[in-house]
Amino acid sequence: MSVTQILQDAEHRMKAAIEAMVHDFGTYRTGRASAAVLERVHVDYYGTETPVNQVANVSVPEPRQLYIQPYDKSMIPTIERAILKSDLGLSPVNDGNGLRLNFPQMTEERRKDMVKQVNARTEQCRVAIRNVRRDAIEHLKGLEKKKEITEDEVKGNETKVQKLTDTYVHQADELSKKKDAELMEV
Repeated sequence: MSVTQILQDAEHRMKAAIEAMVHDFGTYRTGRASAAVLERVHVDYYGTETPVNQVANVSVPEPRQLYIQPYDKSMIPTIERAILKSDLGLSPVNDGNGLRLNFPQMTEERRKDMVKQVNARTEQCRVAIRNVRRDAIEHLKGLEKKKEITEDEVKGNETKVQKLTDTYVHQADELSKKKDAELMEV
């Protein structure tokens, strides 16, 4: 593996860590309805754990409401139980054809809870980015041991890896602040 490949791989993996964090942020419930909150809710669909959005059509008829219309109406009670068991804090309303999820205004306590979850997920992302940095530096030192690059080249490239790390950690922090502000918005 060349130095260029090591740096490109590190940047790619750091970018992937950020993207995973952003995807997870979408599953946190804010005061507004979003179909993404159901991504973590799975139901038993013919013996297989399947996300709700794969067994039903999920729509947002109003800003604070989701409507879940299963492709198979016999799945309504199963989906209802899965939502009640989840940590969403929502009670589905069965209308015979589907389920309505009304999103109430979040309490201050629930908002603070969600901010803690966002901060914990951000820290996981930071750790992942730092692990990528560690791996890249180990690869660079491995090239030095094989006498493919000099000690000075290792130091220079370690600086590049550190700059990449700082950039992506800063990006994670900014995204976290933005999500915190969104959660605390009344």
